[in-house]
Amino acid sequence: MAEHLAGSVEEFVGLMNKRAKELGMNETNFVNCNGLDAEGHKISAYDIALMSRELLKHEDIFAFTTIWMDSLRNGKFTLSNTNKLIRFYKGATGLKTGSTSVAKNCISATAKRDGMHLIAVVMGAPTSKERFKDASDLLNYGFGAYGVKTVIKKGDVLATQKVNKGTKNEAKLIADKDYTYLYKKSEKQNVLPEISAELSVDAPVEKAKKGGKVKIVANGKVMDEVDLVYNDDIDKKKVSGVYLSILSNWLKRG
Repeated sequence: MAEHLAGSVEEFVGLMNKRAKELGMNETNFVNCNGLDAEGHKISAYDIALMSRELLKHEDIFAFTTIWMDSLRNGKFTLSNTNKLIRFYKGATGLKTGSTSVAKNCISATAKRDGMHLIAVVMGAPTSKERFKDASDLLNYGFGAYGVKTVIKKGDVLATQKVNKGTKNEAKLIADKDYTYLYKKSEKQNVLPEISAELSVDAPVEKAKKGGKVKIVANGKVMDEVDLVYNDDIDKKKVSGVYLSILSNWLKRG
């Protein structure tokens, strides 16, 4: 695969190191692409967690990492997942085991519960059984002590504006992305959205264009911002339409 993608193993290893730096893996230096022990070949637990987090963005990977057993050659050859947490740990999604004589027994274990995806990295465990126990303990701690809560969902209507001289009198402003935050269960939650938008806008209004924002405030501190965008296009009224509106309002008053 390395030769196919990069022309040679050496070139591929160079690409690996380049990508590692882009991900902030500052304690990593790849010497080969097979993961075997070699002089100068190194990576930290934190860097493995960064690499794992990037992999979790590609959800197609779970179609492979969550398989417990499968067969090849029309059932003549059976494979079992080396990550036993897939079978025994609730919510396990992957990710990768590994072992060498120098690194000993390692694992990047991932699991998802109640909308929260956690990564536990264990390196240098004396036995395979111990790495799974340590990874389980780390994941248990994470799920027990922390949670996630969605404050804003993408597409939620969070504000409206009066539209001046438009084909519609009102414009809806929706959140352009989700906002979910991590919290410690033992601490009091005080997270509030503060909406900021003008009361009116002049037509025309362009769909998906920014019309306001929401500040996410926790204990008086701004944690993040979410843009509010227009839910629909609203054209400007033609001159005849403006006159008809004035006449209609005049007749209503009469």
